[in-house]
Amino acid sequence: MSAPAGAQAPPVVPPKAADAGGLPWWVEKLLVPVVFLVFAALLPFFFDSGSGFISTCALALAYTVMALGLNIIVGFAGLLDLGFVAFYAIGAYTIGWLGSGFFSQVGNEEGWHIFVSGFAESQPGIHVNFLLVLVAALVLTTIAGMLIGLPTLRLRGDYIAIVTLAFGEIIGRAAVNGDELKLSGVPVLGGPLENVFGPDQTFTAGRQGITPVDKVDLPFVETFTSLEQRPWYWLALAMVAVVLFVNFRLRDSRLGRAWVALREDEIAAVSMGVPAVKTKLLAYGTGAAFGGFAGAYLGSKNNTVNGDQFQFFFSIFILGMVILGGLGSIWGTVLGAITLTCINFELLPEMSDWPSKVGLDFDVSEINFGIYGFLLVIMMIMRPQGLLPERRRKMELTEDAETSDDTLYTARG
Repeated sequence: MSAPAGAQAPPVVPPKAADAGGLPWWVEKLLVPVVFLVFAALLPFFFDSGSGFISTCALALAYTVMALGLNIIVGFAGLLDLGFVAFYAIGAYTIGWLGSGFFSQVGNEEGWHIFVSGFAESQPGIHVNFLLVLVAALVLTTIAGMLIGLPTLRLRGDYIAIVTLAFGEIIGRAAVNGDELKLSGVPVLGGPLENVFGPDQTFTAGRQGITPVDKVDLPFVETFTSLEQRPWYWLALAMVAVVLFVNFRLRDSRLGRAWVALREDEIAAVSMGVPAVKTKLLAYGTGAAFGGFAGAYLGSKNNTVNGDQFQFFFSIFILGMVILGGLGSIWGTVLGAITLTCINFELLPEMSDWPSKVGLDFDVSEINFGIYGFLLVIMMIMRPQGLLPERRRKMELTEDAETSDDTLYTARG
């Protein structure tokens, strides 16, 4: 029906400026980060420095870094990755190789020491400053992420899952069985490697593990110890702050919009000039870099790098954090990572004796996967968009998405 003569249609008012999760921009970019960082920074003062709870919080922050990296791959770009544990392994082995006595015969058994001090300075092996190890871990995992991305460029859906799962299993098996691989047996570089590392040097230490690993040694800060958990916590918090900043900048950048375009409709995105190959590889490389970033930190905090740490369930654990929080949602991923970590390391141990109180004879830890599965099923039923959903995904999964006031503007006659 046409409008009466002289009548004017009301102006179309655009929706309020909001982020991908539906929050006003000033709330997301100013208020929420400031409140989160201030509260998180002050939290350790309410507990003893050696508290197990602070150690769990530091672990949760490290897992948050990994989850934010996986969110770039799965949430931003829409590329499924079931082998994210591989990047954790590469980052952890980076500090295992460059921050321990594993290569004990280098430098005529006197070791190589690069910008380290204290106890590590006098030990055999390779000992590199932690900040340089982080850079090496970022480089190695970025390369690995792009390598895993290459076979998936022409794949879709379940086939991507199979390739990434295989990649994670390959790295995991290599970590466990690497103690049988001699570096001197490498055919091309056999001679030089044998001269540098010795004839019996292995690739990894397998299930025996590389231990001890150098503690974090930062400029103007005392070397970290296992008894003082506050420094570990604050370092992990600083890592989260850096990764959050990078995530927000990437999401709002041209590259971030290209990732979202490929996720929504790859054919349309390519037809509009988005370079699919380059964009996908950058997603894999960026997400992998964050996994290696946290892996190097955890290798030092755990004081060991063991092949049994890198199993398939870890990839599902990190993926569950992203799904629980909301695919593509940055703050949702943070919330999901903290929630699942606290459930795994705080709530479940407290529940270990609950079955015995009702006459049952089993350990709650034996059904951890069942608990995670139950949580994810309930989440998919009750709130499929996640705890703090991304705006677009929330609109897709709500029944009134097509008639939302934020998407449709009606001019009355």
